[in-house]
Amino acid sequence: MSLKIVLMGTGEFALPPFKALMESSDHQVVGVYTQPDKTGRGHHRHVNKVKELAESHGIPVFQPPNVNTTESLAQLADLDADVFVVAAYGQIMKPALLAIPRLGAFNLHGSLLPGHRGAAPVQYSIWKGDKTAGVTIFQIEPSLDSGPIIGKVSTEIGPKETSGKLMLRLAELSIHLTLTAVEQLDNGSAVFEKQDEELVTFAPKIKKEDGVIAWDSPAASIDCHVRAMQPWPKATTLLHSEGRKPIRCIIIDVDVVDREVEAGTPGAIDTSGKSLRVATSDGWIVINQIQPEGKKAMDGAALVNGYGISDRARFGAL
Repeated sequence: MSLKIVLMGTGEFALPPFKALMESSDHQVVGVYTQPDKTGRGHHRHVNKVKELAESHGIPVFQPPNVNTTESLAQLADLDADVFVVAAYGQIMKPALLAIPRLGAFNLHGSLLPGHRGAAPVQYSIWKGDKTAGVTIFQIEPSLDSGPIIGKVSTEIGPKETSGKLMLRLAELSIHLTLTAVEQLDNGSAVFEKQDEELVTFAPKIKKEDGVIAWDSPAASIDCHVRAMQPWPKATTLLHSEGRKPIRCIIIDVDVVDREVEAGTPGAIDTSGKSLRVATSDGWIVINQIQPEGKKAMDGAALVNGYGISDRARFGAL
């Protein structure tokens, strides 16, 4: 039996599983819902890749600012879909919408639920030092990411993996997960697993100020934070040097080093080894790549030489 499917998504995380469903000969995608087009500076219109993908497959695209209006609900009902598949859509779905598809609405979430419920699961997986990450597909309920799970896939987080890189890798891993889940819904073999509420953690939307580095954190935590904040909002700090205005810097890549060496004052800089080392609460990190405001990215040694940084300089807040 072929299912009629409505897809709802906007971000790049949705592209691989959506493409797989559009190209599947087993089921029919009858409509794609995505966020309205955005216009940036100079009236430049941002490319909506989900919209482009749907149009390239000849699938109708709908972009309501609010998918829960009476008009949108009637439009969805007219599509007569059996199931909604959602990924990175960015809109809350109310009970009236969730009741439309015969088999329900299912969301692809970038964590191993019930861990990291919320808007930024991939970032939090790295930020909190998790060893593994994954994707969960679950039935959407009115409460946040709380519905029963019908499938999961997991993977180890690489030691140098950023949120951006992990997000793309998880999107590819979700292809098989999605196709399997849809097939199981079609043939009635899907198993619905209730989430353990005692294991719930949350991953709220990342804010720009979350990128500011707290140098009084452990070195390993700072490494995780730097990777978690890429590609946005990026990990930032201020460079304080004698006789100069503080310079805002983006920290791009670090390594934890010299765990056996006694920690200095958090944020203190050591340039004795021709590298840029910074003290943390429990040791040191070396900054491999840094970007001072208004400059191109450079390695730590280039910053030391080019800016004449002394050991009296430090990183930190004002």
